[in-house]
Amino acid sequence: MSGRIFQSVIVQMKDATTRPIGVIDSEGTVVASSELALIGSHIGVFPTTSDETGDKVVKSFGRTFKMLGNAGSQFDYAVFVDGEDDYARTVCVMAYIAISEAKIYYEENHDKGAFVKNIISNNILQGDIYVRAKELHFVTDITRIVYLIRQVGKADTAATELLQELFPDKQRDFVVSVSETDIAVILEFQGASETRQIQKTAELMEEKLTEELGLKVVIGIGTPAKHIRELADRFKEAQVAIDIGKVFDSEKSIINYENLGIGRLIYQLPTTLCEMFLMEIFKKNPIESLDQETLYTINKFFENNLNVSETSRKLFVHRNTLVYRLEKIKKLTGLDLREFDHAIVFKVALMVKQYLNSQDKRY
Repeated sequence: MSGRIFQSVIVQMKDATTRPIGVIDSEGTVVASSELALIGSHIGVFPTTSDETGDKVVKSFGRTFKMLGNAGSQFDYAVFVDGEDDYARTVCVMAYIAISEAKIYYEENHDKGAFVKNIISNNILQGDIYVRAKELHFVTDITRIVYLIRQVGKADTAATELLQELFPDKQRDFVVSVSETDIAVILEFQGASETRQIQKTAELMEEKLTEELGLKVVIGIGTPAKHIRELADRFKEAQVAIDIGKVFDSEKSIINYENLGIGRLIYQLPTTLCEMFLMEIFKKNPIESLDQETLYTINKFFENNLNVSETSRKLFVHRNTLVYRLEKIKKLTGLDLREFDHAIVFKVALMVKQYLNSQDKRY
């Protein structure tokens, strides 16, 4: 437990009384005090177990003490106030209540956040997860969604604070700073996690970060975690969603791992295998032989579900003109995009080419 947590409470209480207030550890050393000169000094021996002090106020050495913690627990800290009179007792009890609340808040919230960060970062053993979860009274088998918010371009440390304000229930929801640009948000979803609600939550986060801080972000979403042990895998999924989204859906700012489709499969293939696939498909002419206008026509044709009439309308060209272009593509590649099987092969080939291009840019 950090002395600065105690000190922050004492500073706030300082104006309410003229009596010096402080906190000592089990050795009798002052770890926080309204009189800064006392910090670090030793003010005497104090009973070391709750069996000796119970939940009572103890008067000793011209001061009034009250132990922090529950009956039966090991003595770690005690609050003290100068004087042994009734007023000192009243101030001591009030200080005890305020500092106890701060101590509980720190242990229940700060430590739970650190626990979650250790899980998603793989900094804790699987066996230790259960032990630590029990110590923190952490619900293990409830549905949670892991979001990864990546700041693109400039990064702002205020983003973490803003998200913490957006999700203030620190018993259920956790906002964890992972790196200078990445923030993980782990939210509890009661019952069945609806896809639309998950998406709306991501949109809300993006909207707040954009409007209030002027940040550009990309958000990756993992599949629902049914148990706490799955959080690390779901965090990786959110990372993969962002990485794959940069390749196949660069215009999207919110990418759900569940919606990656065939792009997820292609992303895991070795580049040598991808290159062999393209060579086998485009035996007559390489894919590079297709100009930008032709590629644009192909993509529009796919977007309109291989419908010639609808595609020609969207392209503002005559139907026969589009048919002519499709015939030209067939002669160049040997693939007739009006046939479903050929269209699938061509679509996959375009995605494979996108993937290879993205790998080239990395090196």
